[in-house]
Amino acid sequence: MRIQKVLIGLPLLAACAFAQGPEPGRGPGRGDRMGFGPPPGPGARFLGAEAGMPGRVVKNSPYSADVVTESTQTLADGNHIRQSTTAKFYRDSEGRTRSEQSVNLNGLAANGNLPQVVFINDPVAGLNYALNTKDRTATKSTWTPRGRGGPGATPPDQAQAGPPRRGPGPARGPNSQNIKTESLGRQTIEGVQADGTRITLTIPAGQMGNELPIQVVTERWYSADLQTEILYKHSDPRMGDTVRKLANVSRAEPSPTLFAAPSDYKVTEASGRGSRFGAAPGAQK
Repeated sequence: MRIQKVLIGLPLLAACAFAQGPEPGRGPGRGDRMGFGPPPGPGARFLGAEAGMPGRVVKNSPYSADVVTESTQTLADGNHIRQSTTAKFYRDSEGRTRSEQSVNLNGLAANGNLPQVVFINDPVAGLNYALNTKDRTATKSTWTPRGRGGPGATPPDQAQAGPPRRGPGPARGPNSQNIKTESLGRQTIEGVQADGTRITLTIPAGQMGNELPIQVVTERWYSADLQTEILYKHSDPRMGDTVRKLANVSRAEPSPTLFAAPSDYKVTEASGRGSRFGAAPGAQK
């Protein structure tokens, strides 16, 4: 029961956040709504991506990949905490997505007792599914996509196609003089061309009681072809280092069967709050 309550409190399509990806050039400051801000603190979370609502729809760019998240935190006594998790992600030419991941309660419960969950986002049918592979149950809900990608669609740097974009130019705000943005050029990562950007936020000495300046560095490698980030690095001396990357990238069209609830699953419809924010797989009306 406790595990089910945890799942109910989390948005429905967490893993799609990273694999859909925002446009390049988003700067630091407030956490990215789609899960690209600094790593979260302790508590329930899905592995491989942070919780977030479904991203913009990307058509005509199918792929599948592992979403690997690695984090390292250094304690005051020199001890290190290292975690590595992997989620599987699929996207077809119509913009349907599927993510497969486990639940991490950061030591609050034995991982062996937690089900693997699968999230399916179908913008064609306007449906989301949350599958519980252990109980073979599913929760179905409806949603309306914010925008669609692909030829003839609104360009991704316009508001209709996704969250407002922060361009690579000078940041605005009272602390803009402490933010440095630089281009890292283009590289091939996992067989995909990606453009890199590094954003360095310097917190001046004394601003938060710190004796020396603190530098928070975020590095992003964005593929215009896949319309997603291939690699993300975030380093903050206060919180540790996080690396999130796509691995084993395949450009082949995923099987259509991946984007529907299996016929032998018991499917129920989400209601009330769950219809917007998601519910535990198998939750009843």
